[in-house]
Amino acid sequence: MFEIIAAPLNAGLETLLEYLSAHVLTCLVPAFFIAGAIAALLNKETVLKYFGRDASKWLCYPVAATSGTILAVCSCTILPMFAGIERRGAGIGPATAFLFSGPAINLLAIILTARVLGLDLGLARAVAAVTMAVLIGLTMSAIFDRGDRECQGTVAAAPVPAPDQDAGRPGRLTLAFLGLLVAILLVATTSLVSLLAKAAIVAVLALAAAYIMRSFYSREEEAAFLEETWWLVKKIFPLLVAGTFITGVIGYFLPVEIIRSIFGSNGFLACFTASVIGSLLYMPTLLEVPIVGTLFGYSAGITAPGPALALLLSGPSLSLPNMIVIWRVIGGKKASVYIALVVLISTAVGMIYGALMA
Repeated sequence: MFEIIAAPLNAGLETLLEYLSAHVLTCLVPAFFIAGAIAALLNKETVLKYFGRDASKWLCYPVAATSGTILAVCSCTILPMFAGIERRGAGIGPATAFLFSGPAINLLAIILTARVLGLDLGLARAVAAVTMAVLIGLTMSAIFDRGDRECQGTVAAAPVPAPDQDAGRPGRLTLAFLGLLVAILLVATTSLVSLLAKAAIVAVLALAAAYIMRSFYSREEEAAFLEETWWLVKKIFPLLVAGTFITGVIGYFLPVEIIRSIFGSNGFLACFTASVIGSLLYMPTLLEVPIVGTLFGYSAGITAPGPALALLLSGPSLSLPNMIVIWRVIGGKKASVYIALVVLISTAVGMIYGALMA
């Protein structure tokens, strides 16, 4: 009896430890600082210009749907940034378009998909991810903006962002500061340079960001930046830990061989099952490619093109930890609709692609 209970718990613990060792320092820490800077320092008018509910749809949705191209982030790392722009006044439509596109459209993942799984699937993933981000955002906006103009997604205990203070500063200084933080995230997550070179580059970028903060921002703004960052850590990180552990337990019981037998067609059941499984499993950035190619057998011809694309669309953008946090950030109703849209549209896109490739 003890072994029956211990085995899935060990699987959950192994998944959690692997996540913590691989992602906390290089991904989540920079992401939390980026989110804190967005929430506390970024001029609210800038956020509203590109992500506000009243911004031009021809501007905000293309920006939101493609902004994840340079961010090598997973479904969990994108959450602090999403929470940051949501707290700064972004509309639910552009915010959820960004939430989906961040992990789904990152350039390295698209290139790896094309190289490992085939050019057709790589191009289909890129086009579908951008299109889905826009569709999801527009649908969320149509459903919720009419009845919820305040777009509240935070709890009452949240700190109040510092007022915009540009006194005497160059207009683009905050964007430069954010750019340095994003650069830290990109360098920390890249595999193109050695560990020593990576550490040196990150150190230089961090010193440059610290210099800008100390030299050009008031102590009140600095305190607000750190307070926002810490508040987001307290709000999001415990849920990620719990959700990642549960995902590992679920993965232990996942009947992979049975599932692979279902994925042999491009029909609704296969694509829908793929979308649901993708939405529950945690797929670290870039690892969704070997998961689909090897674990689910796409490279060996076991999985059909439709379910493979459905997995590649829902998997990177959703996970159980991700869904738990989204539920808390924007509320149960909005989170439920967003999750349903990702699963259903991934299913439909997978079926369409499978029919075209048949």
